[in-house]
Amino acid sequence: MIGPAHHRARPASPARPVRARNLGAMTDRRAPADAHDATPPAQPVGGEPRPDLAAIVADLMPSVLADLVSLARIPSVSLPAFDPGHVRASADRTAELLAAAGARVEVVTAGGHPAVIGRVEGPPGAPTVLLYAHHDVQPPGDDADWDTPVWEPTRVGDRLYGRGTADDKAGILAHVAALRAHGGRPPVNVVVFVEGEEEAGSASLPALLAEHRDALACDALVIADSANWAIGTPALTTTLRGNVRAVVTVRALSHGVHSGMFGGVVPDAVTAMCRLLATLHDDAGSVAVAGLESSDETTVDHDEAQLRADAGALPGVDLIGRGSTTSRLWTQPALTVIGIDAPSVDEAANLLSPACRAKLSMRIAPGQDPDEAMRLLAAHLSAHAPWGVHVEVEPEDSGAGFVTATDGPYVEAARAAFAQAWGTDPVDVGIGGSIPFISEFAEAFPGAAILVTGVEDPDTRAHGANESLHVPEFEKVCLAEALLLQRLGETRPRG
Repeated sequence: MIGPAHHRARPASPARPVRARNLGAMTDRRAPADAHDATPPAQPVGGEPRPDLAAIVADLMPSVLADLVSLARIPSVSLPAFDPGHVRASADRTAELLAAAGARVEVVTAGGHPAVIGRVEGPPGAPTVLLYAHHDVQPPGDDADWDTPVWEPTRVGDRLYGRGTADDKAGILAHVAALRAHGGRPPVNVVVFVEGEEEAGSASLPALLAEHRDALACDALVIADSANWAIGTPALTTTLRGNVRAVVTVRALSHGVHSGMFGGVVPDAVTAMCRLLATLHDDAGSVAVAGLESSDETTVDHDEAQLRADAGALPGVDLIGRGSTTSRLWTQPALTVIGIDAPSVDEAANLLSPACRAKLSMRIAPGQDPDEAMRLLAAHLSAHAPWGVHVEVEPEDSGAGFVTATDGPYVEAARAAFAQAWGTDPVDVGIGGSIPFISEFAEAFPGAAILVTGVEDPDTRAHGANESLHVPEFEKVCLAEALLLQRLGETRPRG
């Protein structure tokens, strides 16, 4: 998912041979119509409209939430330091849920974590809709920061807490719920693609798209990995920032030396790093890397008090940057120090540190070339090295931003479905986070309309402690997707 500060970045790694593992043959994996007790009776082949979708989705929600809980219990962190077996278990559970909803299912790999592809045939001549989500999740962080168990989803009031309850296992269950609402016989051809390493950079996604291009070809792509404007107000995401990440190393000494014997004359790497990092922003907090693209053109703005509350800003802490808050979040660059390797406070000695490392995450404007942004960042760091310390910049990964169309029959169908589900028109929004894989899909399927939707809200806290899903809002998400499939069934495929 991408919330207001979420990132999506793809490492530059070569494609590896693609392997596929079937959960049964693609032609015989579909579950019988009664495989899930709460699934409504299947429609006749042909996908006739279901005017009672709101009531059907409401009846489905207890089973949908139960399945979300079962999926979120699997600690499917895709980063290298975590057990890959959990990601495999998550893929298998996702495949079971899709199969029970009527899909023919295949679990595929391309040298990385497993992805799941499911397909449900619609009426002849109907458009094909690709529904995307991801089943891997972020690391939990410190258990002490959570108010509920990380891997035991817990309902508190209207919210369901736990890692992955929103980002993005709720996206998976939104797709499953839409299929169930249509009785496993949707009015369009549906392909579901659930990735298994989105949170780790989607390294094998290009190979997967190349190997399964024909199976994933579509007229419209629905990416359920974004956020809505507010509780009660849906959104279509139309712009996304890009992202570059790099590790900067500062070296001052060949070895550590006594801080009393040499301090005051010889610089230490940690202090030098602090001075170097301080050059990345001006006094107002705007990014000070010269040459980066930036724009202050947005059509809506946040209420500052609500933004502070959503972010958890402490009293007296100023907001940073210039321009509207939405431009600072959506169309201007942002730069964050997301990690530092230095002696810990508990184990620190009276020593001048010889070296220090920091990881930087820089969001870039939607139209910015990520390679150029990386070059500008590296040039800035090298040019601002204090006291002549040695600076090394190692690019880690990068991804382009994205701007999608805001009109056309598929977009209008989405607007109508959202308005019907929520009872209010959706807002076009940008997102400060990044989903570089959208560009991969756009290149692979240039004729497809791209609809970026989401299950999150401003208080979801994706990637952080106490991640949660607003359950009543999630029901509207599920209904909107079911309505969207119904409306797209009335839309002719693009020529």
